Amino acid sequence: MDGFDRQLVALAPRLRRHARGLTGDAALADDLVQDTLERALRYRWRFRLRPGSLWGDGADGLLPWLLTLMHRLRLNGLRRADLVSVTDEPPEVAIPGDDPGLRRDLIRALAALPEPQRAVLLLVSLEQFSYAEAAQVLEVPIGTVMSRLSRAREHMRRLLDGGAKDVAAPNVLQRVK
Repeated sequence: MDGFDRQLVALAPRLRRHARGLTGDAALADDLVQDTLERALRYRWRFRLRPGSLWGDGADGLLPWLLTLMHRLRLNGLRRADLVSVTDEPPEVAIPGDDPGLRRDLIRALAALPEPQRAVLLLVSLEQFSYAEAAQVLEVPIGTVMSRLSRAREHMRRLLDGGAKDVAAPNVLQRVK
């Protein structure tokens, strides 16, 4: 096993944790991680750091590259309606504290977020990526990351404070096309 393979093995638990947060389902998360690692191995020759990259060297840059692959695979999977499944089983997320009710509420609130907001919230809050790094992973402008994160946090606040009824009918701006 060479250095690249060892780095993939070392990063697999973080990928699985992130995938569980994205999908909300253990089986789907495992499939997503496996697809991500397969693609990383198949296209390992593409992994190289661009000059001026925010991701650093070696393993520091490998995690964002893998998360970018994972997000692309997730979006491709969501585009295929036959591959989307719904489950009532919340993901196992490590939350400090002993209150199982709070843990359950946080997991449900996270699952209720729209996919783009959940992805940004997980990258910035769970993976501790900077806004610029999250923008590179998701391939969106940094302003989009900031607005999605703001909306995700507000959505989570409303869900945890007043329940889903407040979020379902917000009294704020609506997008009209």
